[in-house]
Amino acid sequence: MLGILTFLLILLFFDPVPEEPKVGRMAAVVALMAILWITEAVPLAATSLIPIVAFPVLEILDSASIAKAYVNSIIFLFIGGFLIALSMEKWNLHRRIALNIINLIGQRADTLVLGFMAASAFLSMWISNTATAVMMLPIGLAIATKMEEQFGKERTHPMVLALMLGIAYGCSIGGVATLVGTPTNLAFVRIFTEIYPEAPLVSFGQWLILGVPYALVLLAITWFLLTHVFCRMEDGLALDRSIIKKELISLGPMRFEEKAVLVVFASTAILWTFRRDLHLGDFTLPGWSGIWGPLKNLDDGTVAVTMALILFFIPAKNQIKSKRILEGDVFGKLPWSIILLFGGGFALASGFGVSGLSRYIGESFTALGDIPILLIIALICLCVTFLTELTSNVATASMLLPLLAVWATSRELHPLVFMVPATISASMAFMMPVATPPNAVVFGSQRIRIAEMARVGIFLNLVAVFLTIVMVRLLLPVIFGAEISTFPDWAR
Repeated sequence: MLGILTFLLILLFFDPVPEEPKVGRMAAVVALMAILWITEAVPLAATSLIPIVAFPVLEILDSASIAKAYVNSIIFLFIGGFLIALSMEKWNLHRRIALNIINLIGQRADTLVLGFMAASAFLSMWISNTATAVMMLPIGLAIATKMEEQFGKERTHPMVLALMLGIAYGCSIGGVATLVGTPTNLAFVRIFTEIYPEAPLVSFGQWLILGVPYALVLLAITWFLLTHVFCRMEDGLALDRSIIKKELISLGPMRFEEKAVLVVFASTAILWTFRRDLHLGDFTLPGWSGIWGPLKNLDDGTVAVTMALILFFIPAKNQIKSKRILEGDVFGKLPWSIILLFGGGFALASGFGVSGLSRYIGESFTALGDIPILLIIALICLCVTFLTELTSNVATASMLLPLLAVWATSRELHPLVFMVPATISASMAFMMPVATPPNAVVFGSQRIRIAEMARVGIFLNLVAVFLTIVMVRLLLPVIFGAEISTFPDWAR
């Protein structure tokens, strides 16, 4: 009721630009969707469909134009990437990768936690962080139970706590490293394109240069804090490697299907990374799309769908389980609610520009005066990080990114200066079980209390905010060169 009442009040009484009535109407739709997304009074995906009805009725955008926001290249990038991830899950390749990483790194209690965090982070770069957490938790619980039997529950509790939190935090941190690692990254790319259609696209490789160093540094800091500050472990706690080796033996030798998925997965990652020219300071690594004229028409979404389609054509040798590597039933496993959530965010971004609401907000922001940029970035990171402790990170990004783009434009700053920190911060919620699916998954193990997660999480939130500010200031100029320090013509 609150959302509907707010919508009606704004629609009837808020008309800030009489010669442009669309501004007030769009503000009413934004308020309605924001309240419904934050309160989750109805399913998030259902809220995302509101623009399809509201925009034509309120004469903001016609039906054909708004429908295009729900089907675009970023949607297909997500679908293609998710299909490849599902093929990894189907043939247990993700489990083999995780167990080998843990077996390689972990033996002592602290390095064992590092092994789980590294495996969780690596898998979350490519597949759903929820799926990664669900897969890693039983392995972690088996090891925790064995350690408790050997050393006692009280003595091993700090290690078990670090292990459970390490799985959750590794999943969240790893997802930031790639565009396909978390839905908020893909939402950012599309919203940026919707608002600035003439701007150069942010490529997979460019994000990788920013995301991987950020994830590695934060992962190392988080591991140190978990194992040496918040969950100090006794000397002498060591893992019996037989548990991991037993799990690896149960998988058997690598089968044809796993090898095929691994080749497709690795090829996709390489094609994504090196599609466009990568500018590393004064050095430029040419992208493969420049080799031949027609290749320039391809984008990351095309690559994802192409590689995913290959999996539907490769016959499986295990004909009892499946005739091909991927079959039609896989489409029922796609997270269509997230896809609709993407569409709602993209539609909202389109409406901001078309209605004139962006311009109105931008003019309002100028009244705030000349606030230092670093202070603004810090406030953005803090607000987004703690807001996503209680709300969907995709919904939060969809609401705030258009506003931040307008704010940057009003100050004649490159929009990425505000949008990138907000996007990263939307995935950095470590305090509450409801903040992210991995947090909820490990909390369900009943080995963690909310107070323990909140005590570690609030400190990590602040660490992530500080690191986001530092990394963005250091790496954005490297990735985008002198362009990031000027106000681009396409943003005017």
